[in-house]
Amino acid sequence: MSRDQRRFLLLQLALGPAVLGSYVYGFAFWPDAVAAMWGGVPPGLRGVYTAWMFVAAAGYFVFAPALFLHAASAPRLLAMFAAVLAGSILWLPLTKWHLDGAIPFALVVLDLWLVAAGSLALLATTRSAMLPGAWRIAAPLGAAAFSVQTVLLDAIVWPLLWK
Repeated sequence: MSRDQRRFLLLQLALGPAVLGSYVYGFAFWPDAVAAMWGGVPPGLRGVYTAWMFVAAAGYFVFAPALFLHAASAPRLLAMFAAVLAGSILWLPLTKWHLDGAIPFALVVLDLWLVAAGSLALLATTRSAMLPGAWRIAAPLGAAAFSVQTVLLDAIVWPLLWK
């Protein structure tokens, strides 16, 4: 395993669980805020969001290993993943702090656009990487599914529907 692959793996192992941990923390310590965090997303659309989160996660678990195993892991690639993971960790606390009046909504949206930018960069990377065999199709499809969540649903629709 190369030095860059070790860094990639460490980033995933440190920040990946922290994304889930931020949600667990939020649900455990701010249960009253969870419903408010949907903003103006109508109840009928919440099911689509929730279902697509699983599709996006599955996509992540397809394209991330493809890039780990077959792409030239460079600092640029690590920065893309760091943007996605760090921004994902911050979304829930930032939204809670906005609901408390501590920060402006623009900071929450900026965080979502950081994740979206990283996601789009990863999508472009999977499309341009010289991936072998089935990875050539599966990785871009996984990255596209992930980008639907992070760009369309999170960075565009959710802020537009915010109350």
